[in-house]
Amino acid sequence: MRSKTQLLALNGVIAAAYAALTLVASAMNLAYGPVQFRFSEALTVLPFLFPGTWPGVFVGCLVANLLSPYGPIDIVIGSLATLIAAILTQKTNHAWLAPLPPVVCNMVLVGGMLAWYEVGFSAQFPALFAVNALWVGIGEAVVCYVLGILLLRAIPNVSYLRRYVPEARRSFRRAHSA
Repeated sequence: MRSKTQLLALNGVIAAAYAALTLVASAMNLAYGPVQFRFSEALTVLPFLFPGTWPGVFVGCLVANLLSPYGPIDIVIGSLATLIAAILTQKTNHAWLAPLPPVVCNMVLVGGMLAWYEVGFSAQFPALFAVNALWVGIGEAVVCYVLGILLLRAIPNVSYLRRYVPEARRSFRRAHSA
């Protein structure tokens, strides 16, 4: 059981971690653009383990996108993609499905945003959207299904954090087969 203060603190830690990890990825040219491996996106699976933490994921993304080379459109669309993904992840019932909402939301919204940024809604938009969605989706899938699944498996094994994970989601096998 968590208090409101504990949930607020957890959201703050998640937001700070998301923003910091995005800065690290940005320093390696991996955080923005069609080919991106934002390590921070692995944190979008946390609402599966810790219901009520989607605001932390969203705020962290919003702060990180303030530094985006794509400007206000990424601040709005990119952050919205992560917000929707985190809320949908919280609603999933299977651990293997928890990374799927971030992959799909970012493919569609960020892929579309990048295509629009480059060519607007011209004749080239559909083809560029398909390419950008594919690359964003691949990067997102790698991060969420590798690092995200590692988080889903490891966090319930940390004794301090285990008490905050709902019983039904503590065991990866149980969460997977539930």
